[in-house]
Amino acid sequence: MGKSVKKIQLSVYLDPETFRTLDVFAERRGQPKSLVAEAAITSFLSPDDSDRREAAIAKRLDRTARLLERLERNGNITLETLALFIRFWLTSVPALPEQSSPAARAKGAERYDRFVEALGRRLSSGSTVLKEVSFDSNPAIPE
Repeated sequence: MGKSVKKIQLSVYLDPETFRTLDVFAERRGQPKSLVAEAAITSFLSPDDSDRREAAIAKRLDRTARLLERLERNGNITLETLALFIRFWLTSVPALPEQSSPAARAKGAERYDRFVEALGRRLSSGSTVLKEVSFDSNPAIPE
């Protein structure tokens, strides 16, 4: 058993309504009023729950901010990749003659279907361009 600490007596004046609330609470708990009052004072003087809650919220907000930065970076890489591909494609693929249009459309639809299948396989394997791109330009943003 721990050694007993001598307590110091304190006389306080309470509003009658506060005293009634203390009395009812202590009686309901089966505890002496002095013990309930001591616990209330200790709670009041210790870092309150709102400070702990605020710290937890700040931590979550920091994590969310890092996630949003990563999402923004990934979106920018995706946009730049698409823009670069479109520019390359528009400058390197000649226009088709009008008479080959139906055959070209059929071939285009076939190639598109193969592209979508390949994309599905790549995404399901977990392999992504983002994993292949070097992120040395902003090492502060974690993966």
